[in-house]
Amino acid sequence: MCVMKKLKFAALALLVVFLFLNLTWKKTFLAVEEMNVADVLVQLGEAPAPHQPDFGIEGVSAERGRDIVTKGRTSSPFGGESKRVSKHFVCTSCHNIERDEPDLSKTDPEARLAYVREKGLPYLQGSALYGVFDRSSFYNGDYEKKYGDLVNAARHDLRQAIHLCATQCAQGRPLEDWEMESVLAYFQTISLKMSDLRIPDTELQKIDKALKGNGDKSASAKMVKSHFMDGFPATFLDPPQDRRTGFSNTGDVEKGKEIYELSCLHCHDDKRYSFFNLDNSRLSFEFLNQHFPRYDRYSVYQVARYGTPPVPWKRAYMPHYTKEKLSEQMLEDLRAYVEQQAGQE
Repeated sequence: MCVMKKLKFAALALLVVFLFLNLTWKKTFLAVEEMNVADVLVQLGEAPAPHQPDFGIEGVSAERGRDIVTKGRTSSPFGGESKRVSKHFVCTSCHNIERDEPDLSKTDPEARLAYVREKGLPYLQGSALYGVFDRSSFYNGDYEKKYGDLVNAARHDLRQAIHLCATQCAQGRPLEDWEMESVLAYFQTISLKMSDLRIPDTELQKIDKALKGNGDKSASAKMVKSHFMDGFPATFLDPPQDRRTGFSNTGDVEKGKEIYELSCLHCHDDKRYSFFNLDNSRLSFEFLNQHFPRYDRYSVYQVARYGTPPVPWKRAYMPHYTKEKLSEQMLEDLRAYVEQQAGQE
């Protein structure tokens, strides 16, 4: 009987210890996951990002920065409203301000499409501005082919990247100093959280120990940085060689419907950002279906891979999709949906 009591007592003690450790680990994970990635990296010995906003400039605020990003203008610190950055676009024409990648350590356009559908977001050509504050590389890969030497200054400088986006991508004006710093202040508010990263519990424990001075800070910093991309790749692709046969892939109509509604209509519905109107009428689908195999600016193959250029009398244009944002399969999915809706099953 005495032996049984001792065994029960030992089992109870082990259970208490397990629950205590489990609670302690949960508290550790909760504390670490609530932190900003940038703060964690600084505490682990990394240098702060060079694009810290300068709040010493009059009028700088994250609220004004959000207005500029989402509306293209804001209240001026000198009275009245600021001048529009662009008459044609705002940042959210091409970029989400919410996270739009399920796994921040890699790009997968099909997975991204499923993610934004679930979150109720549009599917856009540009990478999300959420987390841009944590990156150090911009206009990567083939964007040099489009913007030439202009990418040199922007490649590792977020201020210059914003300038390039405002003046070239948005076909607008340069930002004033208080506007630029306000945009950076806003970007800082939508920087990555540790909870955004897919970090295993075992790594979180090591990171927590390092933050408390009991672990390898350099190794922990590398762990953190391995779970998000420092810059998004960009690969330019050509349309299919034969636009009548396309890429010879069988299209998925349901996925094509998602691309049409979350991407095409984002810009073209009621001419939101384009002079070319699209809707869910059969007329729209018939027009697109007729032009798919053609070599003109109304061919989806053409504009998806090459976009359209801005011209003096029509500065609004269509940015193209890179491989990382629209795969060949996704183009065939879109074509399958257009064909079905046009009555060409």
